[in-house]
Amino acid sequence: MEIAQESSVVRVPGHRSRVLAGLAGTLAAGAISRKAGSGSRARTVRERARARAVRLALESLGPFYIKMGQMLATRPDLVSDIMICELENLHDNVVSAPFLEFADILDRDIPTWRQRFRSIDVLTPLGSASLAQVYRVTMSDGTLAVVKIQRPRIRSVVLEDMKRMRRVARLIGRLAPKFNELIDVDATLRVMFNGMEPELDFTLEAQNMVAARRAVKEFKHLTVPKVIDATPRVLVQTLAPGVSIGVADPAAFSKKQRKGIGRDLLSFMYRGYFTEHVFHADPHPGNILVHPGRKASVIDWGMVGRIDRNLGATLVLILLAITKNDSQATARSWVEMGRATHRADLQGFASDLSMLIPRIASSSLEELNFGITLTTILAFATRRGIHTSPHVSLLGKSFANAEGSVRKLAPELSMAEVFEDAVVEILADLFADFFSKEQAGRFALEIMMGGNAALTHLRGIVNDLHNRQVTLRIGLLEGSGYQNIKQNQKLTHLGLGVLLALVWFRVRNSVR
Repeated sequence: MEIAQESSVVRVPGHRSRVLAGLAGTLAAGAISRKAGSGSRARTVRERARARAVRLALESLGPFYIKMGQMLATRPDLVSDIMICELENLHDNVVSAPFLEFADILDRDIPTWRQRFRSIDVLTPLGSASLAQVYRVTMSDGTLAVVKIQRPRIRSVVLEDMKRMRRVARLIGRLAPKFNELIDVDATLRVMFNGMEPELDFTLEAQNMVAARRAVKEFKHLTVPKVIDATPRVLVQTLAPGVSIGVADPAAFSKKQRKGIGRDLLSFMYRGYFTEHVFHADPHPGNILVHPGRKASVIDWGMVGRIDRNLGATLVLILLAITKNDSQATARSWVEMGRATHRADLQGFASDLSMLIPRIASSSLEELNFGITLTTILAFATRRGIHTSPHVSLLGKSFANAEGSVRKLAPELSMAEVFEDAVVEILADLFADFFSKEQAGRFALEIMMGGNAALTHLRGIVNDLHNRQVTLRIGLLEGSGYQNIKQNQKLTHLGLGVLLALVWFRVRNSVR
């Protein structure tokens, strides 16, 4: 009630630009205050008031800005701890609107819904967010289901907000090139836009659910609701039983089921990050429904993240290095995941991690949170002039939400042990993919396309050896050392890949 009262002022037409300008000024004032130091108690009180004003403004502006605030909550390199604590309270719950506002959309997208629905509870929606409302229905065959209906004209509002922020991002790039080199505001926004796309078109969310149902079949304690029907503005799916994992009573579950759900949920998320390269971007407790004696349901597939194979593999190395208390390997892999800018302090970054990683590794397993760890390293990297992939903030948010959900039901579960167990299967999948026919064909094409150049280089090396003109240079160049290592590693990986592929086919032929 308090939020509705305070934010109702900015909902008046014509105030949107004014709120955006005020929001930008508030964030800038917070950044200046942060650089000046924590200061007095009065300054802390002002910063808390400023953070609360930012949260309320973001909630009043709608779904796009709520998502943006949630992303900011994963960036301790950009906002203060006080601001992060406040932004973590961002929610997308709004006062429910009358069903009549949604009936026209339902008529247009599913004209036969009155015949297909035996009943629909229009008085008490199951959920009400700024993008859609959700209602409980009973299908004509008795199947319990839910229907999610997009709010009228909300898609055009969000798309316009995206265009506006893209213009702001380009302006930042021109006015603050050094900052943009480090953060890449436009790329960060693109990651968020891509993640939100299925929330604006429910047919895409339905595709995500179908893919997730296939992936979750191998997990004993998990399931994903089944899609019954989908249009761009209406999604009908089976009802997920139970309550949010955040409010469930752990005593109502057996220890075996609690740990089974927690282990399967973490393993499922790890598989999405590192093998499928598509993951649920918002697995907070409200999106994990549990019921004693039944499988846990992972719902709301409107926001997903996607990363490429190289980023996923590098992230595996980073997390393995963290669990093994290897700060040097963590630093090297992190830089390889992004890039060192011209003002990067690589030694300082390695020193930061040498202080952080042992403290994490020596903490109790219940306290180890990969999501928080990733965002902490991100803050160190930015401070030391190292550009990090814009996907990392979304990954960190997803990590933290998944692990937070598991702790609600099975706090005694070892996050590190689950990861180490999952890595065995992840690496097996990566090796299987590496030795696939598609990869072998790609290697063959690369060899054929680069064959002439390779022979030319080899002939040059032989001539240099014959004339004793070969010089080996060992060491790191100031500011670009990790870039050189990265290029050499790519060549090494390619060579090893070709060698392994040849050995693999040789073995297969000999067995036949």
